[in-house]
Amino acid sequence: MTDLTGKTALVTGSVQGIGLAIAGAFATAGARIAVHGLAGDAQVHEACEHLKALGAPQAEFFHGDLRNPQEIAELMAAVQAWGGADILVNNAGVQQTAPLSSMPAQTWDSILAINLSAAFHTMQAALPDMAVRGYGRVINISSVHGLVASKNKAPYVAAKHGLVGLSRVAALEYADAGERSKGGVTVNCICPGWTQTAIIEPQIEERMDAFDGDRDAAIADLLREKQPSLRVSDPSEIGALAVWLCSPLAHNITGTAIPIDGGWTAQ
Repeated sequence: MTDLTGKTALVTGSVQGIGLAIAGAFATAGARIAVHGLAGDAQVHEACEHLKALGAPQAEFFHGDLRNPQEIAELMAAVQAWGGADILVNNAGVQQTAPLSSMPAQTWDSILAINLSAAFHTMQAALPDMAVRGYGRVINISSVHGLVASKNKAPYVAAKHGLVGLSRVAALEYADAGERSKGGVTVNCICPGWTQTAIIEPQIEERMDAFDGDRDAAIADLLREKQPSLRVSDPSEIGALAVWLCSPLAHNITGTAIPIDGGWTAQ
């Protein structure tokens, strides 16, 4: 197992779902966790205590509205004052569906800001210091929609495709930073397909009625068109991959977009 003792990981959107699972995997590996997200005091406290129980020597919440470049700068400065991020995971994201012809311009701006522009700002702040240390990991949580498109998701697909491209540029610019013994500096994307998070629960429950309450059958029906495995991923699986990418052994894995999608993008 990768030992992240002495490392600090900033995971955006880490108070729930995939982000919390990734933060939990880092905590189990011994990393300090800079927690971030939209949540009330009780949820923030619960997330931080959960991460410390998993093994994080420290877990502290950092605020920042990712639609606002000034707040992102303040977020990154606060994390830098806390010791700086050895590992940066841009996980926070939003989605809203509508046909291209009726997608509100404000929705386009918001989705692009949170899913793409925020990663530019956090990477611009974090990568130079990673290069100086000779070790750094940026893991951007894209999506299968960073590799293929779907109807009614123009801003989300555009942002996630853009995130893959941005990550590849950064990977090239920092490819020769550091050395093998320290682990180097790498930038990669993880591209999940259907994943077991709260966001898909309403769709599962809606379909269960048609299958006499059979949850597995409802999930299979939901996945059948897109995800050939007919299995959802668990967020912990994404966390495990993120931890592995942080290993010094992964020093030459950079500029990739790794799908966890049950064959979705193989079609």
